[in-house]
Amino acid sequence: MRQATPPFHTGRRTVLAGGLAMGGLWAGRMGARAAIPETLPQPPSVISSPPRQWGADAPPGLLPDPDILPLDPSFRDLVYGNANLRLAWRGGSWLEGPAWNSEGRFLLLSDTIKAVQYRYLWENDAVSVFRPYSYNSNGNIFDRQGRLVSCEHGMRRVIRWEHDGSCHVLADRYNDAPLNSPNDVAVHPDGSIWFTDPGYGDTIVEGHPDAPGGPANRGGIERWTLDGEVVSQSGGDRRQEDHVFRIDPVSGKIEAVLTQQQLKDPNGLAFSPDGKTVYVISSGPGPGQNGQGGDLHIHAGDVDNGTVRNLRPFADMMLNGQQMGPDGMRTDIFGNLWCGANGPLGLCGVVVYNPHGRMIGRLRLPRGVSNLTFGGPKRDVLYMCAADALFTLQVNTQGAAPS
Repeated sequence: MRQATPPFHTGRRTVLAGGLAMGGLWAGRMGARAAIPETLPQPPSVISSPPRQWGADAPPGLLPDPDILPLDPSFRDLVYGNANLRLAWRGGSWLEGPAWNSEGRFLLLSDTIKAVQYRYLWENDAVSVFRPYSYNSNGNIFDRQGRLVSCEHGMRRVIRWEHDGSCHVLADRYNDAPLNSPNDVAVHPDGSIWFTDPGYGDTIVEGHPDAPGGPANRGGIERWTLDGEVVSQSGGDRRQEDHVFRIDPVSGKIEAVLTQQQLKDPNGLAFSPDGKTVYVISSGPGPGQNGQGGDLHIHAGDVDNGTVRNLRPFADMMLNGQQMGPDGMRTDIFGNLWCGANGPLGLCGVVVYNPHGRMIGRLRLPRGVSNLTFGGPKRDVLYMCAADALFTLQVNTQGAAPS
């Protein structure tokens, strides 16, 4: 039985006033009514002093959670009033690419800096190594046949793991030139695989720096010296413009659906539940780029027979006068877009837009969110990667599968 959600910020003053209205006997017996404070203590939150505590040793969270912030009445239908934001695990370096495996009932995570993939179990928060060396993998998704598709910075490629354990390279070149550093990936209802290919992996830490003087290493600050452990990784100059690519589900052909001229620095990628709309994030400048890079907005386009038409701004990611930095995103079954947001403390976390581009709510976290997805047996748990940590929230909606 679902417990009724307590009203937001119900005042103690209101409760006391109701009791006193029953008569003056109580006041008479006590002599005089005690003064009621004008303001009530606020529950610990991300922005309180002292701030909210996280983790296993944190005190029980108060309800409603002070860091779940409705901006529109419709958002209350998407969040479960008896749920708290929770720190589930901390131990990575830079977590990315959360993807839910429905068959194995586990969450897959990439650590782009440690070049490791992890398996997280939803029942007990246990974490183990899934793939000990992942070539700085970033985005992941399980396709409609349950096969893992991963973007690898280090090898400049998109791969798929078959059910028999073999690895199939889906994309590593375009127009006879290596890819940059495939970043995020999504599966369309027609079975095609779409991925973004900016240059964010063109560093030693996250993949492969350009040769000195190359487009992503113009000053020659980083050096690419191969040794026995990484001889198979790809160095050299960056040779591609930024693209959003589509891999045909039948022929395997790689096609550019968006170019750098249409959208700079493509990053996060998601589809509406019906697959008729694609959402793409334009992020900040990559290594070696001059200027401000992308516009830090979310863009939407109409998907028409494997192409993108009518590309347009969807959301500017402005919050309280601050330009937030969007990253990974996913849609729920109602078409709402849940997007990781980086920015000042108190504003960073997750922002939620309805299908019309209106921000209807947000989740306040102590750090920015690089990527997120829905998981759990009912796909009603939001998993949020935030630097070295994984946060979770039980929600009152479900992710649009697959994730």
